[in-house]
Amino acid sequence: MKQWLQRLMIASVAVLTLGVITPNHEIWTNFTDKNEPNESGTHAEGMEYSLELQDNRDDLLTLDSYTREQQLVAHARLLTYEKFGQRIGPVIQNEFDHEIFPRIEAVIQTTVHNAADRRLAITEQPSGDYAEKIFHVYDKTANEDLIKFHVRTEKRPVDGYFYNFHYHTADDGFVAHHSVGDIYWSKNTPPKWLS
Repeated sequence: MKQWLQRLMIASVAVLTLGVITPNHEIWTNFTDKNEPNESGTHAEGMEYSLELQDNRDDLLTLDSYTREQQLVAHARLLTYEKFGQRIGPVIQNEFDHEIFPRIEAVIQTTVHNAADRRLAITEQPSGDYAEKIFHVYDKTANEDLIKFHVRTEKRPVDGYFYNFHYHTADDGFVAHHSVGDIYWSKNTPPKWLS
């Protein structure tokens, strides 16, 4: 009877709120008797468990095998796909992986080699809407940017919309655009970043 009542209440709440609000399962824990066994609980009376840890050095990922440079490159790829979002990413992913990202990776590698004594990191959040910022590589100790990677949406009169990938360096005060490459979108207006 109690289970039938619970199902009726769940269905009525779902129908009345058009499925927007689903009943919290914490409610049902208050209805159960304290003496009844809990279905999700475990009976640990009289049982002993043991856990044996093995130290296998071959399975461990060492810092030497996954260098700081590889960490920066992997994080850069992750942030770039985060900026693309679900609507832009699948459309330009193939061309980005083969044409643009190898160039971005080369610039990051050059920066890591030139700044061997610095602690480098990548900013955490790409900008959305129509802003350009993908990520910045910066020195953690001095807290200053070294390279700023951006993507700009350009509308060319006859051709349509292109994504222009470029970067700025601290050497020239982040003034000059160093082009990485362009990817064609279409003649239709592209969606906002992070969408």
